[in-house]
Amino acid sequence: MAEVHLLVSPRGGRGRAAAAAPIVRRVIEQAGHTPVDISGASAEESADAAGAAVTAGAERVIAVGGDGTLHLALQGVVGTGAVLGLVPAGTGNDYARAFGLFGLSVEEATERALGPARPVDVIRTDRQRWVAFSVTGGFSVDVNVRADRMRFPRGPSRYTMATLLTMPGLRHRELAVTVDGQRSEYRSALVAVNNTPTFGGGMAICPDADPTDGLLDVCVVGPASRTTMLRLLPSVFEGGHVGHRHVHMLRGRTVTIEGEPMDLVGDGETIGTTPITLAAVPGAVSFAAGG
Repeated sequence: MAEVHLLVSPRGGRGRAAAAAPIVRRVIEQAGHTPVDISGASAEESADAAGAAVTAGAERVIAVGGDGTLHLALQGVVGTGAVLGLVPAGTGNDYARAFGLFGLSVEEATERALGPARPVDVIRTDRQRWVAFSVTGGFSVDVNVRADRMRFPRGPSRYTMATLLTMPGLRHRELAVTVDGQRSEYRSALVAVNNTPTFGGGMAICPDADPTDGLLDVCVVGPASRTTMLRLLPSVFEGGHVGHRHVHMLRGRTVTIEGEPMDLVGDGETIGTTPITLAAVPGAVSFAAGG
C-alpha cells in the first residue's frame, strides 16, 4: 500500500475543493493507497510542504483545487521523480482543460490522478519560480485581480464578466519581447506566454500551445482599442483572434519581456513584475492525466 500525498486548497472554487477532498480520499483508499494530507495554512506553507514531502520520499502528489493549487504543488514536484496529479476544483481550471480533466466527476479525476504519468514541459522563470501553463501581464492581470474579488457569477463566466467590467480601464504599454534572440517591440494591451492553450477560464489565447513540444507560445495583443478588444473577446474562446492585425503570435524556447513595468501572473498567482525571462523545460514533471 503506497502513500498518496494531497494538497487541498481551502478556498479553491469557493469551497468546491474542500468539498471534494473527502471523495478524493475515499477513492484513494478504495484503490488500496493511504491518503496523506500535506495542505498548509498558507500558499507558502503548502509549497514548502510539497517540497518536503517529495524530499522525504513521496512518490505522488495530487493537487485538489484550481490552477493556483497546482502551481503550489508544482514547486515541490518539478525536476524530481515524483508524479503530479490534479483533481480540478477551482474556478478557471485551465491546466485541467489541456489534459481532458475538465468536466470529469471528482471520482473520475481522482482515478486519472492515480493513473499512469507522462513527462510534460514546464516554464522556468528567472526568479526561482516554476510555472505550469501561463505567464501573463497587462489587461489579463487586471481582469484576474477583478475576478478574484468577485463573488458572482461563479465558474468561468466570472472571468468574462470581469473582462467586461475591466475594459473601461484598458491601457497599453511599450514592451519589447525577445524570443530566441529575436527582439520585437509592441504597444501592447496584453501579453501571454503559454505552455498550454488556454487561460482565464477557457480562453484559447495560444490555441496551438503544446505542453510536450519543448516550446513556449506567445500572444501579444495591441495596439487595440476598447472596441476592438470587445470584438475580439468572443472569438478568443475558440482561438479566432489569431490572424487579427493587432494579434501577434510567436513561438520559441526562451522569452524575455521588457519595457514599461507590468505586473505578472503565473498560473493565476502573482509572480512579480517585468522584466522577466522565461524558458521551456522539456519533460520536467511527470503528470498523471490518464487516457
